[in-house]
Amino acid sequence: MTAPPHTPARKPVLPLGWLGLFPFALFALLFLILPTMNIVTGAFQTADGTPTLQNIANLFQPSILSAYWISIRISFATALLGCLIGFGIAAAVTLGNLPGWLRGPVMTFSGVASNFAGVPLSFAFIATLGRVGLVTVLLREWFGLNLYSLGFNLLSFWGLTLVYLFFQIPLMVLIVTPALDGLRREWREASDILGATGGQYWRMVALPILTPTLLGTFALLFANSFGAVATAYALTGSSLSIVPIVLFAQIRGDVLQDPHLGYALAFGMIVVTGIANGLYVWLRAKTERWTV
Repeated sequence: MTAPPHTPARKPVLPLGWLGLFPFALFALLFLILPTMNIVTGAFQTADGTPTLQNIANLFQPSILSAYWISIRISFATALLGCLIGFGIAAAVTLGNLPGWLRGPVMTFSGVASNFAGVPLSFAFIATLGRVGLVTVLLREWFGLNLYSLGFNLLSFWGLTLVYLFFQIPLMVLIVTPALDGLRREWREASDILGATGGQYWRMVALPILTPTLLGTFALLFANSFGAVATAYALTGSSLSIVPIVLFAQIRGDVLQDPHLGYALAFGMIVVTGIANGLYVWLRAKTERWTV
């Protein structure tokens, strides 16, 4: 009986495929994981490094609770309006009888506008709807309509909400359009064969399938608005006390400087946005079983 031929040992192969993830992992470590760990640690320490819960207890001051409440209201309003308006736009270009060429420009604009924020966006709205903005002046000169005498104020709750909608609505369009594309034509045909009306189809078939996507996108828009700081600070300065502006004052201010209270404020924001993003990921996973 002859012995089986000897098989040479395989040389270890360098997993080159994983090297592509190295820049991302390094970026996430340096700009996400380590800063987050530093914030969480600083929220439970004093200036000399002693462990404490006082920073968390200070979050329950009336002024800070008010800032959180304003931020939550703005985030809720922009997420709700962004979902409603964005869903209408996405449904129109996806399922409506609009010309097919219109979808490309809408999606392109949505991709650009969803990332347009910060100082440029604030300046654009001030130049358009500020007290001497183009639209404000034209309405006053041509129609005798003074927006600010009617109670409108760009540097207010609803003014900031309007500015946030500029990037919230396009983000909703980008997210919900693939979900609308995933509604299979066979489902509509089956409902038509069974005698269902268009309203019954949406109420009993389409909306139950889309509900996880809609709720998940609402949570994502809420987190997106809650964490926005550059746009609000450039637009309102300190006239509207939302959490990111109060946080900026605690870390960089000359009068209210308390970095560790700022860490606690940031920790609270991490908790709120983490819950919202967690809901989005969970609901998104539930949707994929219908649309894949």
